[in-house]
Amino acid sequence: MLRKGNIRVNKKRVKPKYKLKNKDIVKITNIKFQNKTNKYIDKNIIKLEKSILYEDNYLIIINKPVGISVHGGSGINYGIIERIRLLRSKVKYLELVHRLDKDTSGILIIAKKRSTLVSLHKQIRELKVKKKYLTLVHGLWSKKIKKVDLPILKNKKNKGINLVKISSLGKKSQTIFEIKKKYFNMTLLYAIPVTGRTHQIRIHTSHIGNPIIFDNKYGNKILDNKINIQNLRKKIILHAYSMKFIHPNTKSEFYIQAPLSIELKKYLKSLNNN
Repeated sequence: MLRKGNIRVNKKRVKPKYKLKNKDIVKITNIKFQNKTNKYIDKNIIKLEKSILYEDNYLIIINKPVGISVHGGSGINYGIIERIRLLRSKVKYLELVHRLDKDTSGILIIAKKRSTLVSLHKQIRELKVKKKYLTLVHGLWSKKIKKVDLPILKNKKNKGINLVKISSLGKKSQTIFEIKKKYFNMTLLYAIPVTGRTHQIRIHTSHIGNPIIFDNKYGNKILDNKINIQNLRKKIILHAYSMKFIHPNTKSEFYIQAPLSIELKKYLKSLNNN
């Protein structure tokens, strides 16, 4: 609204960083709500309800679908957390424990209590939360590469996009890789991040020379364009497959898996037939 000039101060356009002063006159134009938006929200809420893998009085675990942001932001009114708050409107406290990129699917945890959030954040800091991802990469992964230990440095935002790079100036970053299956010119991998840096799996696979398929930031567009995707959406194939942690209430080990989408299962099956 600020960018479009729908909010004015003293009859003039202002930038978001402008600080209001005494006697400033703020004018906001009428806000219109369309039923179309509400239908869109309802449709995605129903989809999200079906994606819940586990729920108790302390947490909700979702098998996050591809293409939905975890929270609202620039140009996005409703993310996962906003929809969950609508879906569980009677629950007073709901906060994301961690995040996944928009086009990454799989396990996403939401805390129902402040104490749950604090407990899980402590476990994440102490590297006690064990995550395992499934990813499909270009080329045949070498059996010799079982661990990638390369420091990652965050770049400044480029046109609003976060990017990282391998640099000796970066933070220690380590990922363990296990080959699940090799195809003609692709490899299905388990990726186990020991550390939790931004885009860690994506930059580590790319640096080795086996970028993740359809990764628009660190991938290989020439190789991507050669893929016969059929009914598969052109989204990065990176799935948060399993997670292990200590349940904040029971204090016992908790393990959960998130199944792959039907769409991705069909695609992998088609690779078997080639």
